[in-house]
Amino acid sequence: PYCRFLDKRVATRKGQPMTSLWRTSGWLMLGASLVLALSLGIRHGFGLFLPPMSAEFGWGREVFAFAIALQNLIWGLTQPFTGALADRFGAKRTVIVGGVLYAIGLGCMGLADSPMSLSLSAGLLIGIGLSGTSFSVILGAVGRAVPMEKRSMAMGIAAAAGSFGQFAMLPGTLGLLSWLGWSVALMALGLLVALIIPLAAMLKDTPLPLTGQEQTLGEALREACSHSGFWLLALGFFVCGFQVVFIGVHLPAYLVDQHLPALVGTTVLALVGLFNIFGTYIAGWLGGRMSKPRLLSALYLARAVVIVAFILTPLTVWSAYAFGVAMGLLWLSTVPLTNGTVATLFGVRNLSMLGGIVFLFHQLGAFLGGWMGGYLYDHTGSYDLVWQIAVLLSLLAAALNWPVRELPVARLQQQEANA
Repeated sequence: PYCRFLDKRVATRKGQPMTSLWRTSGWLMLGASLVLALSLGIRHGFGLFLPPMSAEFGWGREVFAFAIALQNLIWGLTQPFTGALADRFGAKRTVIVGGVLYAIGLGCMGLADSPMSLSLSAGLLIGIGLSGTSFSVILGAVGRAVPMEKRSMAMGIAAAAGSFGQFAMLPGTLGLLSWLGWSVALMALGLLVALIIPLAAMLKDTPLPLTGQEQTLGEALREACSHSGFWLLALGFFVCGFQVVFIGVHLPAYLVDQHLPALVGTTVLALVGLFNIFGTYIAGWLGGRMSKPRLLSALYLARAVVIVAFILTPLTVWSAYAFGVAMGLLWLSTVPLTNGTVATLFGVRNLSMLGGIVFLFHQLGAFLGGWMGGYLYDHTGSYDLVWQIAVLLSLLAAALNWPVRELPVARLQQQEANA
């Protein structure tokens, strides 16, 4: 296939033998994994700050929920642009700028004392920072560094590392919160996320070599926008964003409302992070052997079943833990499958940008899930309606992904025939 031909050409560019390239890819994979672990691990614990900040300032839950929803919206809106920069200039510079803004945003969030300052720090600054240090930029670099037949697995490994960060950082975040209080804890997390800046040196990602036949950004966008599979993937990813952000932000408070100890909510989110490691790895492995869109449909159907079982069975500590395990296996398993499908359809040259556009839909869903959880709770006194919406959206996402065909676009097929 053309992609395999292109990977072979990339593997030997600048006279590098294949063994040397694999050493370089190994370091890049390690750096990518560490950056994702820090970036996503710290973000995964933001829901722990909802109760203390809301209580100290007398806010309803909607204020904090809106700031985190805005963060996800800004993250999504800026992701295609940071992705395009990474495609053209490499991931290293993009990650450095993102790490700086992320660290500054956490420091300013620790000083926030009004809805406006919370939205500017947690929403605007951290949102832009995440767009430069998370999946689209990092997985785009990984996708360019490995052969096509290894791509789904490599993306699964990198996503699994981000999941380990979610598991490992939650107890640390809770410990900082209990020891230092929410304000100083956020500043300490800002210092920790600053480690992303030196780690970016490991991301020796370079754009693919020019051949004189490259698409312009406009041509790449027109090609993707005219492909029905691109939009079906994007709309399905909207559902993923809605569910994971609603659960990540509101589940600890939901469990406290149900008279479970606060530690249970932290433990459930930690279990999500732990079992997400296995879920993303398995999804990446299966994605190299089975239809990725069909796997996505199965994942969304499984999410619907898990959520229905959780809200209909009597809630106990152990049922909450079981929910964390089950959702963890399904949490970010969608990421390597979705990005891997985009790479198969359109190639890897513009993968960070195109993946960023698909991710924008994820973040639109994330904005709605995060904000709606707080809004409906403040107006109805419960999260019941949001859980029901999450189930219906799962069924919709399963239907959207099913008809996507995993075939390269005509341009790639023609290039393969000419190679």
